[in-house]
Amino acid sequence: MDRLTNTVRPYAWGSTTAIAGLLGVEPTGEPQAEMWMGAHPGAPSRTERGPLNEVIDEDPRGELGPRAVDKFGPRLPFLLKILAAGAPLSVQVHPDLEQAREGYEDEEARGIPLDAPHRNYKDANHKPELICALTPFDGLCGFRPPAEAADLIEGLGVDSLKPYVDLLRAKPEDAALREVLTAVLTADREDMARAVTEAATAAERLGCAYAPYADAARHFPGDPGVIAAMLLNHVRLDPGEALYLGAGVPHAYLNGMGVEIMANSDNVLRCGLTPKHVDVPELLRVVRFEATDPGVLRPVPAAAAADATAVGGEAVSVGEQVADGEEVYETPIDEFRLSRFVLPEGDDARRDLTAETPQILLCVAGEVSVGDISLTPGGSVFVPAGEKTDVSGSGTLFRATVVA
Repeated sequence: MDRLTNTVRPYAWGSTTAIAGLLGVEPTGEPQAEMWMGAHPGAPSRTERGPLNEVIDEDPRGELGPRAVDKFGPRLPFLLKILAAGAPLSVQVHPDLEQAREGYEDEEARGIPLDAPHRNYKDANHKPELICALTPFDGLCGFRPPAEAADLIEGLGVDSLKPYVDLLRAKPEDAALREVLTAVLTADREDMARAVTEAATAAERLGCAYAPYADAARHFPGDPGVIAAMLLNHVRLDPGEALYLGAGVPHAYLNGMGVEIMANSDNVLRCGLTPKHVDVPELLRVVRFEATDPGVLRPVPAAAAADATAVGGEAVSVGEQVADGEEVYETPIDEFRLSRFVLPEGDDARRDLTAETPQILLCVAGEVSVGDISLTPGGSVFVPAGEKTDVSGSGTLFRATVVA
């Protein structure tokens, strides 16, 4: 196995203290948004054998195992992160696999450079995500029922927003959400900026349910994404709770720190709260205009979850991946599987985590030994498929792997 040295990405929305606090180092004074663990070519983890993507490229079947390579190809199919939001991220949505392939092929055919700021599809893969809170964590996930969104917007008392309230109440769900989001994103920029400024002033005064939108407006004054955000469910996660974000579901992270895992893709379509490109027609093609329950996830004993994990409609056993005390966050996709161990003080048991699939193990609390490698908070290792792996110590350990 390989101890990982990981890159911290300094995106502007990142917290200046959270990741440094987890690692037990002095803050740099600059935003630190994400620490990446994996083989993404944009910032691969480093090992004593070289960058992890190059290590895997040299022997995909040896590092990832035949099952994972046969199912997902010769690349690690997930990216694991520590995410620390000190300011809101953009309201965004991700395509499904078919949409991603179509979009990528279309932009390739039109000769749009991969690094062009108006390029939507950087690859042909989908990007389902899971975020598990390490601290209290605020986010937006999925559309509210139109009537609830109408009540929230109407409560601001902003006359220029009344047409959106009327649409939300007069139309069927799909049409109401589609027409209002379209209207918000295509409105005259100056008119919308004035409406957002009025809405922000009212949200500051009203507080409570409006606090997330007042905060978003402070970071993005006049941005239509402030109104778009009010169409979405606001969710507060306690530590250990998680959200799964599938294709077509609009979402944003507002503040807090968590462990995030996703399929290895960089395809993002933005709705607002961003200075970056917003492609309204493509966004409207991808968004699923339906009210949804955010579906807060809590971990369940892995042994129970492993009995009937569905893959392509068939039950597949992942029993060899299950260890004593493991709790899994159940999701409907196979490119990643996230679980955790909370190892109590004084427990001297060694847990066998040997699996026929690749793993990244991440410590977020205490001190945990993985084989001969000792991990403290923020420490991680890559474990090749089939390598004998046991864990001991006290603390909290996350395990990222695949279903194959």
